[in-house]
Amino acid sequence: MRPRPPGLVGNSKDAAARSDDLASGWFHLSVVRALVVALVGPLIVGAVLLGAAVPALASQPPPTPPTPSQSPLPQPPSEQPSPEQGLPVSGTLRNADGRLLAGVQVQVFDSTGQQVASTTSNTSGRWELVVPRPGRYTFRIDPRSVPRGVNVLQGEVVRDVVPGTLPLVVFRFGEQRGGLQTTASAEAVRVLVDGIRFGLVIGITGIGLSLIFGTTGLTNFAHGELVTIGAVVAWTLNVTAGLQLIWATVLAVIVGAALGAVTDLAIWRPMRRRRAGLIAQLVISIGLALALRYLVLIYFGGRSESFADYTNQVERNYGFISITDKDLATIVISLAVLIGIALLLQRTRIGKAMRAVADNRDLAASSGINVERVVLFVWALAGALATLGGVLFGLSELGGTVQYEMGFSLLLLMFAGVILGGLGTAYGALVGCLVVGVLVQVSAQFIPVDLKYLGGLAVLIVILVIRPQGLLGSRARIG
Repeated sequence: MRPRPPGLVGNSKDAAARSDDLASGWFHLSVVRALVVALVGPLIVGAVLLGAAVPALASQPPPTPPTPSQSPLPQPPSEQPSPEQGLPVSGTLRNADGRLLAGVQVQVFDSTGQQVASTTSNTSGRWELVVPRPGRYTFRIDPRSVPRGVNVLQGEVVRDVVPGTLPLVVFRFGEQRGGLQTTASAEAVRVLVDGIRFGLVIGITGIGLSLIFGTTGLTNFAHGELVTIGAVVAWTLNVTAGLQLIWATVLAVIVGAALGAVTDLAIWRPMRRRRAGLIAQLVISIGLALALRYLVLIYFGGRSESFADYTNQVERNYGFISITDKDLATIVISLAVLIGIALLLQRTRIGKAMRAVADNRDLAASSGINVERVVLFVWALAGALATLGGVLFGLSELGGTVQYEMGFSLLLLMFAGVILGGLGTAYGALVGCLVVGVLVQVSAQFIPVDLKYLGGLAVLIVILVIRPQGLLGSRARIG
């Protein structure tokens, strides 16, 4: 009889022992141990992140105390109040050609029409101010401060500022183009390209989420935080350590793969061995997501920060479309990575093992595949894809900025794309994410920018009512 290859062989005695344990009444004990893992797992991951944050905090010089002779100067009414007395609001001023606008004054008026604050954008186009209290405010661009040659398309925005949020105010700048037909066709092509770019970014992160569900059955709500961690790690290496963004992204991908593997070894594998239910694992993933999100908030802060590279770019004309270099690079990198994932699933031994485990876990184990080793590889791959998608998402969609809630905002679109294409199918996740990305960008032309993600979620509801298994999902799953 031909010997089975080492490392991929399953142990039938272990499977029999697990069945005996389950039959002997391990259910209540597994629930207790699952709760213990739910408490200890986030603490382990939090300790790792805090260990990385301590050197950065320790390296900051202590603040210099003021001398007795110095006296605070009174601030005029138009100056920003301290954060303890109000709520922060921020934004970035960018022309239609990608040029960041510096020296532009932003004024804020309350519901009575009285000006309560004002500020000026810096060299990166960034402006920040603090409003005195929650409420509805009108943010207005002073046209006298706009650089010559820049046309203000939308210079007044009304926003509700409430506690617990970080509202972003977006103004529109550009040139009025002549010819309705030319403008409409060019705008349609631009929206389509932006939708494809955004859909590819969602696809990179969503494929990992789909592979995890296909091999383990777990709906991982902590996947969005891996997106945030990838962007934060790349920003730290790029801005704090002075490493070029490309190499910072490579190291961030390695960190993401390691973090995905560590979470599987520390949390998910012990729960699978104790036959914990998927509901218990789902609840733990939500708790892990909250723990990671607020640990990132402690380290990174609540404000948006920009990368040091590739933030100030102009659009290049390629005949039928004008696009910046970073957006074009995002499309090329995303396509290359997705093609690589397809070749991995179709041509390599580990890819075939992944598909076998996703189709029928028990049959794959009985045929000699080490299921736990395959699942560990899937978690590492999903972590690497999530961190890469986080960098591309911040660079192309958020204007080169990083936010601590960026992964959570992308998580809903990832779920929409994965469910739309069919849960557990990598190719279905790609198709669904492309559809969601295009619909999000198209819906932004008709509804406010802050609500553009509702377009992708609305089409998800419509498709699932018509075809509940998704576009490429099967009606019945055997095994």
